[in-house]
Amino acid sequence: HAPLADRSATRLHRRAMCGIVAYLGPSTAKDVMLAGLARLEYRGYDSAGVACVEAVPPAAATANGPPSVKRRSSSGPSHTIGVVKAAGKVSVLASRSSSSLNTGTVGIAHTRWATHGAPTDANAHPHTSSDGGLAIVHNGIVENFVALREELQRKGYRMASETDTELIAHLISDVRKQKWMPLEEAVRQALSQVQGAYGICVISSEEPDLLVGARKGSPLLLGIGEDEYLLASDASAVIERTRRVTYLNDGEMVVVARTPSGACTYEIKTLENIKLCREVEELQLKLEDIQKGSFKHFMLKEICEQPEVLENAMRGRVTNRHSAGSRESGSGCNDVLLGGLSEHWPALAAAPRIIVVACGTSHHAGLIGEYLLENLARMPCEVEYASEFRYRNPILCREDVLIAISQSGETADTLAALQLARAAGCLCLGICNTVGSSIARETDGGVYLHAGPEIGVASTKAFSAQLVALTLIALKLGKERETLSPEELSANLGAMLALPDQLRCVLEQKGTVYEMAKVFKYASNFLFLGRGYHYPVALEGALKLKEISYIHAEGYPAAEMKHGPIALIDQFMPVVIIAPTSDPNYRKLVSNIEEVRARGGSVIAITEEDNHELDAQCEYVMRVPSTADFLMPLLCVAPLQLMAYYIADMRQCNVDQPRNLAKSVTVE
Repeated sequence: HAPLADRSATRLHRRAMCGIVAYLGPSTAKDVMLAGLARLEYRGYDSAGVACVEAVPPAAATANGPPSVKRRSSSGPSHTIGVVKAAGKVSVLASRSSSSLNTGTVGIAHTRWATHGAPTDANAHPHTSSDGGLAIVHNGIVENFVALREELQRKGYRMASETDTELIAHLISDVRKQKWMPLEEAVRQALSQVQGAYGICVISSEEPDLLVGARKGSPLLLGIGEDEYLLASDASAVIERTRRVTYLNDGEMVVVARTPSGACTYEIKTLENIKLCREVEELQLKLEDIQKGSFKHFMLKEICEQPEVLENAMRGRVTNRHSAGSRESGSGCNDVLLGGLSEHWPALAAAPRIIVVACGTSHHAGLIGEYLLENLARMPCEVEYASEFRYRNPILCREDVLIAISQSGETADTLAALQLARAAGCLCLGICNTVGSSIARETDGGVYLHAGPEIGVASTKAFSAQLVALTLIALKLGKERETLSPEELSANLGAMLALPDQLRCVLEQKGTVYEMAKVFKYASNFLFLGRGYHYPVALEGALKLKEISYIHAEGYPAAEMKHGPIALIDQFMPVVIIAPTSDPNYRKLVSNIEEVRARGGSVIAITEEDNHELDAQCEYVMRVPSTADFLMPLLCVAPLQLMAYYIADMRQCNVDQPRNLAKSVTVE
C-alpha cells in the first residue's frame, strides 16, 4: 500500500459493475476481446457487446456509395465500425458474432450490468455516435445525464438506447462537429462536460489505428504485450496475453496508436494533456489461478483452497528467533511483521478508537475484528456499514484510525467512507486482496490478503484471509499496548500457525456436509445463531446461503432468539447453532438448542470434534478441531460455506454467478 501522489480528486462517484476489454495489435481483435470478456464474467453482468474497426473493400465501398464517415486522410482504405451486441451471456455474443468482425485488429468490448435502462440488445455496449463513425464502452454513471441528454436532443441528436453511455458517444461526436480535431482531443473536451464516474474506451473509423482510454473513478489498466496493447477494467482479462501492466489514475487517459510502419506505441497523459511517465508492473496473477481445474465450480475450488490461503496470509508475517521446528510446534513465535503498517504502529496503539468500514462479507469480517481488537488489544473499535457511514455525518477526530476492508479494493461505498475519513485528517488503512486497487492506492498503509484471485461471486477464501489479517493486527496491537504478555503472544501465534492443517481436517468432512445438504435443500427458511465471535459467523453463514441458493436465511445473536425469531421456529425451520465448548456462553447455547427442539425445529450444530454432548439433541453435528476461542471462526465458517454450496448446487442454482449479484459492488 502507498498513498496516492495526488489526492485532489477526493469525491467518489457511483460506478457501474461492468467489464471492459479493448485491443490494438496484430491479432483478430474480436477473438482476443471475447476471451477477455469470458474472464470477466465473474464480475456479474446482464449483456455484452463488441465493436471493431474494419477496412471496407474498395469494391464494397463503390457498390454501396461513399461511407457515411471517411478518414480525414485521403490515403488508405475507408473504414467502418462493426458492432454486435447481445442480452445475456458472452457465449450468446460469441455465437452471434461468429460470422462477422473477423478482420479488425482494433476494437472495444464490454459486459454490462444495467443501471440506466433494462438489459436489452439496444442498451448493451458498445454505443455509437449517430453517424456510426465512433464507438464507446463505459463503466460508471453520468450524474448530469438528464441535462446532457436534453442539450443533445435540442441539437437534434436522437437516442437509440436508454443508457447514459450513449450520451458520451454523441458528446464526443458533437465536439468534432463544432471543430474537427483528433479523437484524443475530442475525448478530452467531451469529458470536461461529464459529471460522474467513468472508465471509457473509444474507437473511430476516421482514425482506425487509434484506441483512446480514460479514467475517473472507475478502474482501467493497460496491458503491454508483444507489439500489442489491451485496455481492461480487471487484470484477469489480459493475463492470457501479457503480465506487464500499468494502471491509470483518476484524471488520466491513455492513447494507443499504430504507426504507418505497423509498430504500436502508447502515451499516458492527464486530461489536461500533460504527458506522464508511468512504471510498468509485473502481474503476480497466474492463468491457472483463474481456472477451475478439476472442480465443478470456482466457489468449491476457493473453499478448498483456504488452508493454503491461511498459510499465504501468514507467510513471512510471524517472526521467530528460534528454529523452524520450534515454530511449527508453536513455541518461539514472538512477533508480527506487517510491512504495510510498520510505520503506523505508534499511531494505531495510541488511537482513541479504530473505525472499520466495509460492506457485505467484509463487514462480517470487520465485526469479528471488533471482538479481536477489544479482547486482545483492549482497543475501542466501531464497525460501520460503509454505505451508512458515508451519509450520516459521522463524528471524526484526527487521532481516529479508519480501516477499510474490501476484497476487490474497489467497493464504491467503502471508498467513499475512506475519503470522508481522510478529509477529516484520520489515518486511513486498508485490507484488500487486489494489488493496485483504488483502496490500496488511496490509503496510508495496509495489508494485502494474498488470497489469490477470487472468481466466485460469493466470497469465501477472502473472508478467511481478512480474518487472518485482522487477527495479526490485533495480536500486534496487544503486544504494543502490553495487553498480551510475550508468552501469551507466542502461544496465540503458535495456535494460528496450526490453523491450516486443522482446516484441512474440517474440509475432509465434505461428504458429511453433502449428505446433510440433501436433507435441507428444499427448506424455505434458515436461522443461524451464534454468540460472541460466532455471531458474525452466523451472519456470514446466512449470507452465503441466501446469496447462492436463494433460500431466505437470517443470522442472529443467539441470545436474541427470544426477542422475535423464536416465533418463526417450527418443524419446517432448520436452525444452525455455532456452539463450540470454547465459547464462554456454551451452556447458554445448549439452552438455545433445547428451546428450538421444544418447538419442533431441526438443529444443526457446529462444535469441537471431541464434544459429543450435542449428538442426541441435534439432527446433524458438524465438527471442527479445538483451538483458541478467537481463532474458532476460521474453522467454523468452512462447514457453513460447504453447506451453502452443496444446497445451491442441488437446487441447480448458478453457484458462481448468482442472479442480480456482482463480484465487485462499485455502484450505489
